[in-house]
Amino acid sequence: MLSREEYLAAWSRWHGGADTSSGLVRGWLSLAWALAQPLAALPPLLVTALGLVVALAVVPAAAAGGAWLVAAGLLAGLSGLLDSLDGALAIGTGRASRKGFVLDSAVDRLTEIAYAVALWAAGAPGWLAVAFGALCWLPDYLRARAGQAGLTRTGPISVWERPMRVAMTGFVLGGAGVLSGVDADAEVVTTGTAAGALLGVVGVVQLGLWLRRELSGPGEPGPPLNGG
Repeated sequence: MLSREEYLAAWSRWHGGADTSSGLVRGWLSLAWALAQPLAALPPLLVTALGLVVALAVVPAAAAGGAWLVAAGLLAGLSGLLDSLDGALAIGTGRASRKGFVLDSAVDRLTEIAYAVALWAAGAPGWLAVAFGALCWLPDYLRARAGQAGLTRTGPISVWERPMRVAMTGFVLGGAGVLSGVDADAEVVTTGTAAGALLGVVGVVQLGLWLRRELSGPGEPGPPLNGG
């Protein structure tokens, strides 16, 4: 198993040179690396599949409402942690592959659909849940398209990276569950989903301004970007 610093450097290389010095990103990746130490023998694909199953379980827990929203929030956090754990296992043990990288990215997008559906099931308006989900997808879609245009870097870490998306979903659902006894769960979910969507807009603007500068010159499309 790679040391933590070696893992962070390797993770950055697999993600187009992404900066891992940010407190949230570094802390999240370090937690996944620490959990991967005693689990190094597990197949990363198994953990990827388990993360998707846990993410899908967020939806019925959120739909049940009441105290079940606390469970939904915890499941959202666990699904995000499993998503990072599979990467820590793959990269940290030298089993990372391009096929696994693409599969992991696809599973990330499916889990974010589950998060948006769960927020809607918990009381957020449909249009707001769709906006939340779309803003989860958009940054990584932009990075992927920029990669096809020849850009080899993922760009700056925005306020709306995957750890923040997971955290917002978990805190919103869990917080609504804590306040379910005072009939405030729907209001908490709506407010939290709106706050997440606002962060998503800020994150997309941050990324968009950087992409505008990077792609302003002429050039031919290049190989896909290893980011997202």
